Amino acid sequence: MNQHERHVVFGTGPLGSWTAQALVDQGQAVTMISRSGKAPYAPAGVEIRRGDAGNSEQVAELTQGAAAVYQCAQPAYHRWPEEFPALQESILRGVMRSGAKLIVAENLYMYGDPQGRVLTENTPYAAHTRKGRTRQAMTEALFAAHARGDVRAASARGSDFYGPYEPITAGMIYQPALAGKTVNMLGRLDQPHSFTYLPDFGRALAILGTNDTGLGRAWHVPTPPPLTQRELVDLIAAEIGRPVKVRGSGALILSIMGLFNPGAGETVEMLYEFKQPFVMDSSAFTNAFGLQPTALREAVAATVAWNRTPAAMPTAGAHA
Repeated sequence: MNQHERHVVFGTGPLGSWTAQALVDQGQAVTMISRSGKAPYAPAGVEIRRGDAGNSEQVAELTQGAAAVYQCAQPAYHRWPEEFPALQESILRGVMRSGAKLIVAENLYMYGDPQGRVLTENTPYAAHTRKGRTRQAMTEALFAAHARGDVRAASARGSDFYGPYEPITAGMIYQPALAGKTVNMLGRLDQPHSFTYLPDFGRALAILGTNDTGLGRAWHVPTPPPLTQRELVDLIAAEIGRPVKVRGSGALILSIMGLFNPGAGETVEMLYEFKQPFVMDSSAFTNAFGLQPTALREAVAATVAWNRTPAAMPTAGAHA
């Protein structure tokens, strides 16, 4: 690891902010880029610049001289197929011109329905949803560029994530629980599911950006053993100190919610993740780089603590 290199993070949301924090903890110089020029959760000492990730010329200029670039930006959830590929292609082309490494944050949608099998980095792609096919096309384009020698790239893939700064789980789960309301989870409550902690995701991205041995492939972010959604709510209840009521939301309820919130409607096609075991193996990253996932109780406690702060309050009612 080389300290005091310049690292550029596109996206100033929760994941971009935790990636920046991990890089700062390493002693790196970090610039965060957003269209607005604002980064509400940026760590102290980070440079914030205004820029359009959809303009490859701007990307090339903003990343000139950078050691690594982190792609944590994304469009609105319901606009992924229309906007996400072009956004990432612009960042890819800009970074190809600047010569930096490109580290991309991904999820597990490209694998499709695992049918109960544990997902590893070697699981074949079998996307069958709109957003899954979008993710598959994007990751195939990324690693094709790496194979051609156009860019040095790697990606980190997390399962459904949560943690401080994250507004969706805040509005769906943590703030209703703190307010004594019923928590709405997705699908069945009794199926094992992998949940990735955002600070761990940020640390994994930072490691890939500062260690060339991770280039050329996708890695699963270190994630604790799976638990059911009911078990997750029980951990939250133990931290809050009182029982939390919970119910599962199916396709009908989410479709009705989608009439008012397009993002809620977009979750319907992803319900297969919550109707059966959805488990990710992340041992390869831990074995290669030594990063252990944060213990579930510690991660839930930190997330509950953040949701008790004034900074979390505006997220009430947010939904995927």
